[in-house]
Amino acid sequence: MEGQIMKALSGFYYVYSDGKTYQCRARGNFRKRGLTPLVGDHVEFQADNLKEGYVLELLPRKNALVRPPIANVDLALLVFSAVEPDFSTNLADRFLVAIELEDVEPVICISKMDLADDARKAEIEEYKAIYEEAGYRVLLTNTELDKNAIFDVIAGKIAVIAGQSGVGKSTLLNALNPQLDIETGVISMVLGRGKHTTRHVELMTIGDGFIADTPGFSSIEMDELTTENLQFCFPEIDRRRGECKFRGCSHENEPKCAVKDAVEAGDIAAFRYKHYLQILTEVKNKKERY
Repeated sequence: MEGQIMKALSGFYYVYSDGKTYQCRARGNFRKRGLTPLVGDHVEFQADNLKEGYVLELLPRKNALVRPPIANVDLALLVFSAVEPDFSTNLADRFLVAIELEDVEPVICISKMDLADDARKAEIEEYKAIYEEAGYRVLLTNTELDKNAIFDVIAGKIAVIAGQSGVGKSTLLNALNPQLDIETGVISMVLGRGKHTTRHVELMTIGDGFIADTPGFSSIEMDELTTENLQFCFPEIDRRRGECKFRGCSHENEPKCAVKDAVEAGDIAAFRYKHYLQILTEVKNKKERY
């Protein structure tokens, strides 16, 4: 039989197939072959009943994330808040780079808009326009969630939900599907961070799609990032790289750089370019150390 792994917990894989979920173990030869079944994997399995099955083979993957360990991801819903904690473009850009690196479509969701004052709302609207101009989808949500907007985004897809701790990811999931009853953490007023409450990765039904809460995904790891592929992770920079005078332009100090010209003309947001340069420097320093 063929199915898809919906949850992995304590050595068991819960495989969904034809309206039923089968509790399975992985055959021992996976470890010998250096393979690990992941939530989201399409698999071949055998099962005599719902409690005693075995995953036999992993079918080809579209992609696979390390943190969280999940495969075949179509979309990442990156959740930030307008206030408490305040929206950070630096953090948002780092999440976007990490998601672009995995060739997953990111969608930015900025929550708690109803808690922001008029000045903050205007600022968020400006950021929304900048990110949309760059090529991203941006959703602005209130504490009382417009579920249909998110349902439309993830319909027919596997999505991960990620973002800074304390922005209300678990609250958002509970609003999307009240049957989930996910424990929510209290924001620490000292650290400004929420206590993460998720313990495992699981695909949950949200409307006509699936979404996974992602423990540990408030920290970003970009081990595969290089000075060459970083520019591909900023769509507005990627679109202009062919216009630079020098092939292989890093858009840092080179003359006649189309990207720097676009920044000076206001066609690329100055904060986006600043974050590009910051990450570029970090990648270079890391390369020198190793």
